[in-house]
Amino acid sequence: MLILSLALFVPTALMLLLVISNVRSLPRITPNVAPRPHALSILIPARNEAARLPRCLESVTAQNETVLEVLVYDDHSCDGTASVVREYAQRDNRVRLLEPTALPEGWCGKPFACAYLARHAQGRWFLFLDADAQLRPGASEGLLAAAERHDVTFLSAWPDLVLATFWEKALMPMLSFAVFSLFPVKISLEYPYPSLGLAHGACILVRRDEYREIGGHEAVHDQVVEDVSLAQAWRAHGHRGLLLDGQDIVSVRMYQTFGEIWRGFQKSAYPAFRGASSCWLFMAFHLWCFVGPFVLLPVSVGARIAALFSLLSVLNVLAMRVLLARRFGHSPWAALLHPVAELMFVAVGISSWWRCATGRGVSWKGRTYDPGPV
Repeated sequence: MLILSLALFVPTALMLLLVISNVRSLPRITPNVAPRPHALSILIPARNEAARLPRCLESVTAQNETVLEVLVYDDHSCDGTASVVREYAQRDNRVRLLEPTALPEGWCGKPFACAYLARHAQGRWFLFLDADAQLRPGASEGLLAAAERHDVTFLSAWPDLVLATFWEKALMPMLSFAVFSLFPVKISLEYPYPSLGLAHGACILVRRDEYREIGGHEAVHDQVVEDVSLAQAWRAHGHRGLLLDGQDIVSVRMYQTFGEIWRGFQKSAYPAFRGASSCWLFMAFHLWCFVGPFVLLPVSVGARIAALFSLLSVLNVLAMRVLLARRFGHSPWAALLHPVAELMFVAVGISSWWRCATGRGVSWKGRTYDPGPV
C-alpha cells in the first residue's frame, strides 16, 4: 500500500510543480491601442453559426483600422449564416462573404475553409478566428504587438472560456487542466522543438509570407486537430510560434450542453494523438495520477503513512485544479468535481478511439472523419 501511495505522490507532486511553473511563466497578451493601418485580415470559417456569428462580427468590426478586411467563409451552412454575413457587409465594407465550394477529397472541413479564406486574403497578417469567438477592444493591435515583442510569426491566444451552465463549469476546465498539467510552457518559450508547438484553434495569428511558405492549411489538410498540427508544422519549418494567454483579448463559448461537450471532446480526443498506443498511454496516465489518489485514499485509511501520502496526492491534484482555475478565471468549486470530470474525460477518449477503431470515425457538424488505421 505504501509503495502504491508513493507511486502516486511522486508524479502528482512533480506535476504540481510544473503547473506552478506554467501559471507563473505563461505570458499574457494585453490589448493595445496603437493602430497598424490595414495590417490584418480576419478570417472566419463558419458552418451553421447563425446564432453565434453576430456577436463575433460585432466584436471584429469594432476593431480599428488595423483590420483591413473581415472574410467569412460560409461552409455549406443550412441555417442563416450567409444572411448574417450579408447584413454585416452592408454595415461595414470590410466584411465580405465567401460562398461555399465543394470540399475536396481528403480534406477536413475546417482546414479547407481556412485555406480558402487565406487564398482570398490581402493582409500582411492573417487572424483565423472561430465564429463563436469574440475579440475585446484593442485585441487586433494587442496580438500584433505581442507577435512583435516575442519575435514570432505564429501566435495563438488561449481564450477566456465563457462558462455559464453547470456542465460547462464542471467539465470545460478539463481543457486547461489536460494541457497545462503536462505541457512545459517555459521550455516551449525558449526552445524551438516542433513537438512543443501548441495552439487553440479559436484564435491563431500568422504572418502571410511564412504561412504560404509552409503550405498553409494544405500542410494539415487531413487533420481534425488542425490547430496543433499547424503549430508543429510551423516550428518544423524553422519558424517561431507560441501559444500565449489571450484571456484579455479574446473570449469563446465553445460548448453549452453536456451533449455538445461530449461530441466536441470526442471529435478531437483520439485524432489528437499519433496512434492508439500514445492515446492509451495518455488515458492510463490520467486514470493513474488524477483518479487513482481519490480511489486509494479511502482504501489506505488503515495504514497511516500510506494514507498520508494518498491524502497528499489528492491535495496535489486539487491544488493543480485550483491554481489553473484562478489563472484562467474558472470557478474553483469545480475542483471538487474533479474525479467525475476526469472519468468523463477518459470515457470520451475511449469513445473517440472506439469510433475510429470500428470505422465509424468521429463526427462534427454533420461531417464524419476517419483519422486512419487504429
